[in-house]
Amino acid sequence: MSAVRSIRRELVVSLALGLVALVAIAASATFLRARAEANELFDHQLRETAASLAGVPLTGVPISGAASGLAGQEDQLVLQIWDRNGVRIYLSRPQQALPQYAQLGFNTVATDTGEWRVFSLLAGERVLQVAQPMSVRRELAASMALRTIVPLLAIVPLVALLVWFGIARGLRPLREVAAAVAARSPRTLDPVAEAGLPAEIRPLVRALNGLLGRLDRAQGAQRAFIADAAHELRTPLTAVDLQAQLAERAATEAERSAALAALKRGLARATHLVEQLLALAREEPGVTDRPMAPVNLGELARSVVAEHAAMAAERELHLEFAAADDRPGSTVVSGDAAGLRVLLGNLIDNALRYTPSGGRTSVEVARDGAEVVLTVRDSGPGIDPDERSRVFDRFYRVTTQATLGVPGSGLGLAIVKRIADRHDATITLGTGLASAAGDGLGVTLRFAATA
Repeated sequence: MSAVRSIRRELVVSLALGLVALVAIAASATFLRARAEANELFDHQLRETAASLAGVPLTGVPISGAASGLAGQEDQLVLQIWDRNGVRIYLSRPQQALPQYAQLGFNTVATDTGEWRVFSLLAGERVLQVAQPMSVRRELAASMALRTIVPLLAIVPLVALLVWFGIARGLRPLREVAAAVAARSPRTLDPVAEAGLPAEIRPLVRALNGLLGRLDRAQGAQRAFIADAAHELRTPLTAVDLQAQLAERAATEAERSAALAALKRGLARATHLVEQLLALAREEPGVTDRPMAPVNLGELARSVVAEHAAMAAERELHLEFAAADDRPGSTVVSGDAAGLRVLLGNLIDNALRYTPSGGRTSVEVARDGAEVVLTVRDSGPGIDPDERSRVFDRFYRVTTQATLGVPGSGLGLAIVKRIADRHDATITLGTGLASAAGDGLGVTLRFAATA
């Protein structure tokens, strides 16, 4: 099981590691700078020492460390003097062997005891050579860097502690928002107040408020849907119950047959209503999560038309399909094949239900620029322009003389609208195939083509 991540811990660790890294970089830079300054200082000391010894007479008096100006430096500096014949006439530290000959000026030489910095000077008939171990310079540079860095290292824990409490204080609004969200219930989805919140947290709170608003609207729609469904189901179920009672009380076979036929019709209406309710429920926002994929709308429409051919023949209707563009891929859209099949099935079913016997219903799929257009027309009574905006509401049915007695649930176009919205398709209603029954109804949907 993975450990729970902590923003505070991650921030403190990151800042502490960054601070330690900066201190390490500062220590390295300080050491290099101190070493450079030490080199300059000691080189100057070597030069001055050699210059001060250039005029000291050696005849009859052995040169000691004190006489050579090396008092207090015996453990650091080594002096060698040669005559013009290359004979060494003085060595301040006999135990330290240095090169007998060297280039004039500054040089760094390696010996068995480490590296030495050597300065050689020609003074008359003598060559003076003053040397110093490089370790002395490194030790001085390290000491200077350490004195600079130790206070910074001591501050690191204090800074980490201050950062820890500072982050805790900065995260307090998050805890307050979490408590406010936890206080919400499915029945109280009020938005979280933004007043007094830091600017960095407000986008999160706005997103949460947007989600709470969508949940509230979805729950409101569900409650309305359940209430409407319960109301709509009550009537057909009551009718089924009455027909069942009539069948039980039937005195003759004819009465029983008539009651059973009515019972079957009632069951068919109730079954159709339940199927439509389930189809609408599946299209509720957030319920359908089927991924979109390329769908050939022309081929899909041809298949759905074939499935309704028997229904059209039973009602003595002429059902036709036309594809205005047969080019491969011209009618391909990005969509949910199952949802689009439900959409087409409802459009064709509505057209066949409201078209009088002997009428026509046509289904056409065409390419129009960057869009694929699906059109379903019928020769039924049509819908008055004033009512076209309402027919997409759940359970709303047009009540005219021509539609009386036509079975239906008032959910077909609501389902079509819900599926069209999920596919970002536009839907418009207009006139269909004019006939004696009326102007007919034409339903046009426009989908974005994939290519």
